[in-house]
Amino acid sequence: MTDEQDLQFDWVHLHYDERQSFTETYGFAGNQGAVNLEGILIRPKNAPSDTLQIYMHPASTLQLLPVPREAARRGAHVLCAASRYARNDTACILEKVLLDLGAYIRHAKRALGYRHVVLVGWSGGGSLSLFYQSQAENPTITHTPAGDTVDLTQAGLIPADAVIFQAAHSSRARLLLDIIDPSVLDESDPDRRDPSLDIYGGAIAPPYSPEFIALYRTAQLERVRRITAWVKDLLERLSANGGAELERGFVTHRTLADPRFLDPALDPNDRPIGRCYLGDPETVNSGPVGLARFSTLRSWLSQWSIDDTNGEGVACAARIGAPLLFIENSADDAVPAYHCKSVFDAATTADKTYAVIEGATHYYVNQPDLLGQVTRLSETWLGDRGLRGR
Repeated sequence: MTDEQDLQFDWVHLHYDERQSFTETYGFAGNQGAVNLEGILIRPKNAPSDTLQIYMHPASTLQLLPVPREAARRGAHVLCAASRYARNDTACILEKVLLDLGAYIRHAKRALGYRHVVLVGWSGGGSLSLFYQSQAENPTITHTPAGDTVDLTQAGLIPADAVIFQAAHSSRARLLLDIIDPSVLDESDPDRRDPSLDIYGGAIAPPYSPEFIALYRTAQLERVRRITAWVKDLLERLSANGGAELERGFVTHRTLADPRFLDPALDPNDRPIGRCYLGDPETVNSGPVGLARFSTLRSWLSQWSIDDTNGEGVACAARIGAPLLFIENSADDAVPAYHCKSVFDAATTADKTYAVIEGATHYYVNQPDLLGQVTRLSETWLGDRGLRGR
């Protein structure tokens, strides 16, 4: 075990050319005819390894989080890789994030000299890792859901040697579908709501009946599809105009209203009731910080539309041959319990493993023993496959 002061932190900067029809990222990250990426390589001092664990999230940076740091403290070489959309998923196109992840893997193998690469897909990185691996092993995508060219069949994506799916959802679109508030009647006026579907309005209280939940889930899907239909119609109108306006941003109000956070009888596990990973669910639902709150038209189709996204983990897992480790946290306060199991069931690789960390929350806050337990689990699993790197 290595103390924090004995870890080495190195800044990694990658730069590759990519021409785009319009600017989608603010500043220098990707609007000068090239993509600029930043990552942090964390490793024990004077402890070489031939295996690199890469942690990547579509729109977050991970080097301050406990999971990758614990892996490095226990001897792993870890790269926390930020995409071009770091800290801002407003315009995130998942297909382009795969190009960014591919650039990191190429750099790890060719410049840093690592023989093996393992994708550790924690949280939002889980579905991203499965999406990447499926396209690296068998590339099929040539365009984004909006029809823009991103040809992954010609991208030369290098497959990872294994993938760990840890406390992760099956896709951003599936998670949004689970939690979006179906009571909203007017996307331009979030105060116009259907009281029969408003779980925060006071007229409906848990436990919820199966009939109510069925109606609720149907209404959630209908709302997502209404937004998607509006997005596609507006994209068509912008294209038909023939002008310079090619994209537009918009707001989706009230996107955290999953009845699971209020009713412990729904998909029961050890999660806390009445709060979630972002705090009080009702406050988050109406606040300015929430899943899919701000989005561009193209990003909605790539990230948030359940009918259009290419990054659904259930579909991606069925196309992967590499070893897969699935880790469910039984008290996860972000990811619904069924997500991990559904992706595991869909995986067709001959080498897949499922494990549950009892009592673990999403971030392992104040749970050092459980953080150590899950890290040792990953170490053992990788070691059994010659991928521990020590």
